Amino acid sequence: MEREKTTAGVESPALKPRKRGVIMKAFRSYLSFVNNAVYFPHVYTPGRERMPEDGTPVVLVSNHQNCLIDPLSLAFILSDRKPRFLARASVFKNPVFAKLLTIFGLLPTYRARVDGLKGVTKNKGTLEKVAESLSHGETVILYPEGQHQNKRWLGDFSQAYLKMAFGAAEEAGFEREVYVMPTANHYAHYRLPREDMMILFGEPIALSPYYEEFKEHPREVMSKVNDLVRGQILDMMLNVSDLENYEEIDFLRQSTFGRDWAKAHNLDPDYLPEKLAADKLLVAKLESASETHPERMEELYDDAKRLRKYIKKQHIREWLFERPRSLWGLLGRVVLLLLGLPLFVTTMGATWFVFLAPLVVNSNFIKDRQFKGSINLAVTLLVTYPLCGLVPVVVLLCKGMFLWAAGYFVAFPLMIIFASNYMRWSRKVFGYARYLFAKRSKREYITSLREKLYRNLQDIL
Repeated sequence: MEREKTTAGVESPALKPRKRGVIMKAFRSYLSFVNNAVYFPHVYTPGRERMPEDGTPVVLVSNHQNCLIDPLSLAFILSDRKPRFLARASVFKNPVFAKLLTIFGLLPTYRARVDGLKGVTKNKGTLEKVAESLSHGETVILYPEGQHQNKRWLGDFSQAYLKMAFGAAEEAGFEREVYVMPTANHYAHYRLPREDMMILFGEPIALSPYYEEFKEHPREVMSKVNDLVRGQILDMMLNVSDLENYEEIDFLRQSTFGRDWAKAHNLDPDYLPEKLAADKLLVAKLESASETHPERMEELYDDAKRLRKYIKKQHIREWLFERPRSLWGLLGRVVLLLLGLPLFVTTMGATWFVFLAPLVVNSNFIKDRQFKGSINLAVTLLVTYPLCGLVPVVVLLCKGMFLWAAGYFVAFPLMIIFASNYMRWSRKVFGYARYLFAKRSKREYITSLREKLYRNLQDIL
């Protein structure tokens, strides 16, 4: 077998990773299309070109923000390889669901505090499969926080991923390069469909420079590498470390103040990579101000909390207070909605089940709200889209109506996009109406509180 030198200078046999079958490739192509073109309007992957080529053992490490959407989105982005994922064993309890997860490359991990010491012994089989994947030059994806977070912050890391990475190197006699690839997930919204998402790729970390030191001091070396990996992920993601004031900080970055902040720094608030950069800068400024002006920031967060709760209570969006609104503006929007209503009714006739089914499942069975986005995506991918979008195409083909089948196949995702956007426009119009018909005293109070809050923010920042 031909040997190649990696960038770190370790000679490694060139590997040919195991390939998927034709059916699995077609299935993944379908899933990738629905995920990357229908469910998410835009999927950004800055730094994707830094990913080591397939055939190189890679342990990909990421923050964990959105349950199953995190690994599935990575699988769809890394379409040129056959990745393995590690997920907590509790999601494998349902045998049918477990079979699907296994098909997608997920493997169960058992934790002592949840599964007991007896459960932990089952990790041996998982580790053997991980080692087998890495020995084939494949990619293993892990989330060292151990569980998804319900806020935009980074938890503590378990170093088990480094035991696996160095273990793979040791298995090869420390003659093969193994990389750790830091990545970070970021979502415009965790749970809603038709919102942008992004996976950022950092600089791959070659482990060969640490091999000799690892042989003598494994714990110290793993701690050193872990700091490098975690540091890269922190730099890429939005990390709100002030958890006491998290809700207020999150409210401010999403408010019109947050949008204006982005524009003031020549960043586009409607372009997710630039909005992330603006949000990171704003959060850093707010947390720094809390250290230098603790009393003023405490008062400011109190005002933000009051504004957030009062707006929520009145069911009025904050951006509506950005400038005066008029009845004529409302009427114009209502006319546009009415003009689009016939098309909306037509599209909903074909797509209503796509929107309804995830809502029913989430409202009746899901308590952890971070699971809701994953359920939306899973139900759409595996149930509603095939039933509503593909079955009619097959029926039309069986009847010999080839042009109708082709037309429906192309039109169905466009119908989903239009129906989703129409419902979003409708909510904005209803919010506009609630603003106009709210009591004047309530509008004036919110306006006054909002102006005071943003004026104080400008002074402090």
